[in-house]
Amino acid sequence: MFSSFSSSFSGGTLADVNLEDLIALCSIPGVSGREENVRNEISKLLGVENSQLKTDKIGNLLYEKPGSESHKEILLMAHMDEIGFYITSVREDGKLEVRNVGGIIEEAIQGSFVEIITKDGVVPGVIGAVPPHLKADGVNFDKVIDVGARSKDEVLKLGIDVMDYAVFKKHHAILNNDYIAMRSLDDRFGCYTLVECSKELSNKSRVIFAWTVQEEVGLRGAKALATNYSPDVAIAVDSFACCSKQNKHIDLGKGPVIRALDNSSISDLKLVRFVLSLAKENDIPVQIGATGGGNDASVFVEKGVPMIALSVPVRYLHSQVEMISLSDLWNLIRLLKKFLEVY
Repeated sequence: MFSSFSSSFSGGTLADVNLEDLIALCSIPGVSGREENVRNEISKLLGVENSQLKTDKIGNLLYEKPGSESHKEILLMAHMDEIGFYITSVREDGKLEVRNVGGIIEEAIQGSFVEIITKDGVVPGVIGAVPPHLKADGVNFDKVIDVGARSKDEVLKLGIDVMDYAVFKKHHAILNNDYIAMRSLDDRFGCYTLVECSKELSNKSRVIFAWTVQEEVGLRGAKALATNYSPDVAIAVDSFACCSKQNKHIDLGKGPVIRALDNSSISDLKLVRFVLSLAKENDIPVQIGATGGGNDASVFVEKGVPMIALSVPVRYLHSQVEMISLSDLWNLIRLLKKFLEVY
């Protein structure tokens, strides 16, 4: 039952995914606790009246769609926040000291372009590296942001202050006509998925679409939702780190992934079997596996709510070159829409 289901149908091309919308979502900076610009972009992409949208006290964006049958309620979540840095102090030499937000890959930091988001706009900067010429002299890497300032006063004149935040500068590439590589696909592909699933949807149960905050620092937005909602089913759409020793069978291009097990939860067995059968009936390739990390739906387990986490495989997760298959993304949207139509 739990072996990956695959079919001869590959499906999905560049034309099936709105790349402009996906890239726009990934391009917007928004570390944990500062998701407001991402929330605004999603609100625009939804194309509905503002009166139909709700932002709760912690910053989660909510959009509710009544179903043709009202006896069930499904909560569908994807998180808006990304990894990055907060500015914790400005040194007298003009360098910015930072604190990591979320799971930063330390060895990938050196030699990176970054953008500092201030109240007035965006300031470019870099995180430097120690050249091999100086390593022999015992020079060590100093994890600070350099904005070209020679003093603290120059930094302040640039409009940068403590508690502004920084993200890696975003670039994207379309690879071999099916793959996209870009920073913050985790979890902007999930945000995009929820937007697409909400459109032209004939849902059977009432669906609450929730774009959550602060997932990268402890699922905090989802925990806030759990104080106000007790759905019949909770679903998280989030990343699946592929290509590990425990997941050699999972790879890009072979379909969306059921996160049957991770560090935060075990997906409900009945839901897993239902999704597998639904995929087979609709000729949608799907994979199943275990991974590390957590997911937003896990916080509902303690409330007795059945949950499942759905994903696409992500290569190079939490790096500046996160990579997914566009056909996997397209098939995930198909699978979720089918689920919402019949459950």
